[in-house]
Amino acid sequence: MPKTTRSGAARRSELPSTLQRSGEKAQRTYAHAYDAAIEQYDGDEERAHRVAFAALKHTHEKVGDSWRPKAEPGPSDPHAEQGGGSTASTAGGVDANASKTHLYDVAKELDIAGRSRMSKAELVEAITRENDRRSRQARA
Repeated sequence: MPKTTRSGAARRSELPSTLQRSGEKAQRTYAHAYDAAIEQYDGDEERAHRVAFAALKHTHEKVGDSWRPKAEPGPSDPHAEQGGGSTASTAGGVDANASKTHLYDVAKELDIAGRSRMSKAELVEAITRENDRRSRQARA
């Protein structure tokens, strides 16, 4: 089913729950990318979903259980930089290419313990875990 209406707005009921709790731009980005991919890949919903999240991750980052616009658009992690078919690990929506200061600020907002002693990679991992935890809680 298309994720956009005839007017181009995102159909909230058709979006993943984290996007339902996100801003309009994130919803539109995902919905338009999904609809384009579903056409291009002959109805392959799983592939369309992956394409839509890849498009979303270029402009947004996951913080807690929702998506926020990034300060600078671009790939969010090594997986996104390498493109389709990459075997690099994904950061699950965390902008792993952001500065350590930005990641520290996100960790602080999420109240992640021990953040001041963490390396950049550890901050990415901790934020990813906390985002996943909060998304699970929000769905329950």
